[in-house]
Parts: sequence; C-alpha cells; structure tokens
Amino acid sequence: MKIDIKLITKLRKQTGAGMEICKEALTEADGDMAKAVEVLRKKGSKIADKRAGKEAQEGIICSYIHSNNKVGVLLELNCETDFVAKNEDFKKLAYDLAMQVAAQSPLYVNIDDIPEEVSNKEKEIVKEQLLAEGKNVKMLDKIIEGKLNKWYEEVCLLKQPFIKDEDITIEELINGKIASLGEKVKVGGFCRKQI
Repeated sequence: MKIDIKLITKLRKQTGAGMEICKEALTEADGDMAKAVEVLRKKGSKIADKRAGKEAQEGIICSYIHSNNKVGVLLELNCETDFVAKNEDFKKLAYDLAMQVAAQSPLYVNIDDIPEEVSNKEKEIVKEQLLAEGKNVKMLDKIIEGKLNKWYEEVCLLKQPFIKDEDITIEELINGKIASLGEKVKVGGFCRKQI
C-alpha cells in the first residue's frame, strides 16, 4: 500500500516521530491514523526498553515561568549525546515537561522515587478510609492497589496524563521521543516554586 506524504506529515506533526518511522507505522496500520499512533506508541516502548541500560549523561536544564509570574520550574532532561541535547524536538520535550510540572505539581519523577515511608503511609490512610466506609475486607488489596495507582498519577510526573494530550502519559510521551530521537531520554529531576 502506498502511503500519501500528507498523511505521513500529519502523523509526524501529531507525534513528533521521524518521517521514516511514521511511514512504517502507517504502512503497518494500512493508512489508519489512530492505529498508526498506537503502533508508534508500542514501538516507542520497545525502543525505550532496548535503550534502558544506556547512560544518559548529557542533556539540558530547561526553565518555565508561567504567564502570571507566580509559578516557575527548572527541569533537568538527560540524553546520551550532546547532539540530541541540541535537537529542537528534545528542547521542546523539555519545555513541555517543565510546563507539565508547573501545571500539575507532581512531587516525584517516578514511583521508585517515592520514599518507602511515604508510600506506606498512603497505603495506611487508604486502608483506614476503606475500612471506615465498610468495604469488604477480601476486596481491600485490590481496591487499595487501584487507589494507589490513582495517587501515583497525581504525585509522579511519568504517570500523569500529558496536559496537551490526555490520551497519553508522560512516560508514553518520553518513550515516543526515545523512538524518534534514537537515544535514551530521562527526567533527571525538577524543582517547582510557586508564590
């Protein structure tokens, strides 16, 4: 099946993936845009898994100041080479992530960054609430897991829905960029201040 260049360009604009990767995804999806986006997300995840062991010691520090001058963010975004660190797509990703932090106020980058005592305290609070509501004791573990996953979406940057496209998480956004940039990309940390 021959894929129209306009369709490839549209997918590239929507996802930020390279032209060749977009063409492959559209071919695999028989020209269906929604399926092609899904193909790209799966490929991004696979490429991210392959690059997980690589060192990401280059990168940039990005700043974002909200228009009201009351919220500011510094965010460190790492990659493998200074070539990618200078790439406009990489810089745009860093800016989008800093804006995400400003808008959604995450406390941690990922679940692994949550101190064990904080995580245990949250589990304890949720369990007490559920018992007070008279929930079935046999179902507690499953309900607690669901509530904790919802809490992770609030407090962990990578688990949050992306503010510009709530159909994907920040983790999926980054995995997509790993696929298009061909390098490991990770958030090194962030600092958010608000008046």
